[in-house]
Amino acid sequence: MVTREEVNGEPVLRFDGARTVTAAAVEEIGTLCDRAEDHREPGPVIVHVTGAPPADWAKGLTVGLVSKWERVVRRFERLGRLTVAVASGECAGMALDLLLAADVRIAEPGTRLRLAGAGGGTWPGMSVYRLTKQAGAAGIRRAVLLGTPIDTDRALALNLIDEVSAEPAKTLAGLAGVTDGAETAIRRQLIFEAGSTTFEEALGAHLAAADRALRREAKS
Repeated sequence: MVTREEVNGEPVLRFDGARTVTAAAVEEIGTLCDRAEDHREPGPVIVHVTGAPPADWAKGLTVGLVSKWERVVRRFERLGRLTVAVASGECAGMALDLLLAADVRIAEPGTRLRLAGAGGGTWPGMSVYRLTKQAGAAGIRRAVLLGTPIDTDRALALNLIDEVSAEPAKTLAGLAGVTDGAETAIRRQLIFEAGSTTFEEALGAHLAAADRALRREAKS
């Protein structure tokens, strides 16, 4: 089940990861991104995620549909707005994909992250890529090879989540109006590129961002 709502005019999505990947799920995230891009006031785009798909979730699934899902998650990951995911309970499948793609991740106590199973092992989707990029191969080896769940303490230690809170609404309130969406996108891109470019290659992009910030500061 997916529930759309707004808080102070900002888009909020409640996403149930117990479902299998469907065209409807792809459309839901695409619609969220459309709404977020249309409403460009400062403030985060919030996704509440929970649930794990059943053991036979991949039956009948096609690579074409998986590709569409991965691309819409990538769109969410690169959205020109600050994105926040609040996780609770068992978090696997599509719920884990969205959590790992968010800028800010909050987990309620008792949350467990894990990879869904398929084809005799864990699902080899882009969550494996994000887990490895974000936590390192050693930190997530058992989760990927054995399907071992990652509890909140471990996820916090690996920087897969930013905070464990029984009252995530307090953190969300503190993020309201935190930054301009375009500025968020620029800084996120600088983070993404830092791991794959040399200092000399990165310098131009950072100077351009600094020049933009100085011009905006002068106008304020």
